[in-house]
Amino acid sequence: MDDPKDTITIENVVASTGIGQELDLQSVAMDLEGADYDPEQFPGLVYRTADPKSAALIFRSGKIVCTGANSTEAVHESLGIVFEKLRALDIPIEDDPEITVQNIVTSADLGESLNLNAIAIGLGLEHIEYEPEQFPGLVYRIDEPDVVALLFGSGKLVVTGGTDPADAAAAMDVIVEELSGLGLLE
Repeated sequence: MDDPKDTITIENVVASTGIGQELDLQSVAMDLEGADYDPEQFPGLVYRTADPKSAALIFRSGKIVCTGANSTEAVHESLGIVFEKLRALDIPIEDDPEITVQNIVTSADLGESLNLNAIAIGLGLEHIEYEPEQFPGLVYRIDEPDVVALLFGSGKLVVTGGTDPADAAAAMDVIVEELSGLGLLE
């Protein structure tokens, strides 16, 4: 079997930062070209960057959440663009605001079909949720690293909750070891 870790793809990185001051979002929305602000629909202003592709959710409190980036580097680049755009509107922002990665969502492929019923029984109910009538995937809560993996019958999986790209690889090691040990993976 090829190493399933080679199939890991980062799908989304969510990170947060703050600029340490309150913002008049109505005013920012009028001056920031491309900004979407509809407070009846969503309390934050949405500003999308094209390269790298992401969306910054800017809140009145000065908190900013970046989502949609496909790497931690892209998060830093996107937020750098947002900071520059806000500085251009004469909003003072320190040189290097702290950026905290909150969640990294990855996908991967184990390369073979999975018997989710057998996995649910084998892993035990304390770490999994599997209700195929509700959701086609098996939810596997891994303690170390502290992530959640969604396993599908196709062998594809999603790992979420990590804060470092290495968390997905560590989760894959745990999954492969557990399933192989149960005789449920070739």
